[in-house]
Amino acid sequence: MSETKQVVVLGAGLVGRAMALDLALEPAFDVTAVDLRADALEDFPPAITTVQADVLEPGVVERLAEDADLVVCAVPGFMGYATLEAVLAAGVDVVDISFFPEDPFLLQPVAMEQGVRAVVDCGVAPGLCNILAAQAASRLDRVDSYRCYVGGLPVIRRWPFEYGAVFSPTDVLEEYLRPARVVENGDLVVKEALSDREMLEFPGIGTLEAFNTDGLRTLLTTFPARELHEKTLRYPGHANIMAVFRETGFLCKEPIQVGDARVAPFDLSARLLREYWTMAPGEEDVTIMRVEVEGYAGDEPRAFRYDLLDRFDADSGISSMARTTGYTATLVARMVLDGTITRTGVLPPEELGGDALFFERLMKGFEAREIIIQTTIVP
Repeated sequence: MSETKQVVVLGAGLVGRAMALDLALEPAFDVTAVDLRADALEDFPPAITTVQADVLEPGVVERLAEDADLVVCAVPGFMGYATLEAVLAAGVDVVDISFFPEDPFLLQPVAMEQGVRAVVDCGVAPGLCNILAAQAASRLDRVDSYRCYVGGLPVIRRWPFEYGAVFSPTDVLEEYLRPARVVENGDLVVKEALSDREMLEFPGIGTLEAFNTDGLRTLLTTFPARELHEKTLRYPGHANIMAVFRETGFLCKEPIQVGDARVAPFDLSARLLREYWTMAPGEEDVTIMRVEVEGYAGDEPRAFRYDLLDRFDADSGISSMARTTGYTATLVARMVLDGTITRTGVLPPEELGGDALFFERLMKGFEAREIIIQTTIVP
């Protein structure tokens, strides 16, 4: 990568900021951070160009991307699909972490027509968990099951929610609304978000509550297992509180009449909860993830378990969720830019994770950033 590469990061929130800073460490990258909010663009080092812009305005994404070698999408989920579509239409490679509800494979025709690479769902979950699943599958002759438990939490629990949003509070609420798709005995089953709660123990953390959310996404069609489950982790009791919010209408998106105004309860709840959930600068968080893949190597049963426990980086002030989500994307972005990833089209992470060179480089990148993934193989 001797020539200078132009990299544009769309979204400069907690994760987008971490990604821009990490990419700017490469002398061969010229990095531009873009956000609608002026305060999100404050205090970037001089090496990073900042642009205040609304990417939802027609033509803005195309203008920002026209001279870019790569775009990294870190916008909120509700605008993710449209933003990704605009980047692809501009004919630019992209790594995307936005948690949008639409099927990314709907953009396969435009990606192929433009001959660009679009690595989607490239955060920690979805993202890293998909890569770990693919790596385990590459070492098995038959895959029977996949399970993922994942969550980002504040270290200090505070009443009443015992939660702090380590990414967009709106996206958190979306997780509690979207029906959760799982695979059981080979059949797609749709379950209510927050359902099938169970308690799990994690060393160094204690007891956490796991419940269904719609996190499997592309794995539902790409991963060859008869059992597929992903659950979100929270401190015990949080799921019940959010179920009450949902069942009593506080998360309804249909506007209701309140006096002389029409208000969408979801928007009001998101606005109020932001005050409770926004973590203070320097407040410590932790990311916990466990991925389990079971199957057979030949005639022998074999199980792989990957455990991630990552904590807030006090030296840089970067949250654990920003580290684990953002650095997954920036390490993959480097491999797009240097040609390690050559396939064009919409690429979910599990289509990359089975490649030995890709996986080795990713793990070395994590180790250099002190993100440790413990691997257990049975037998």
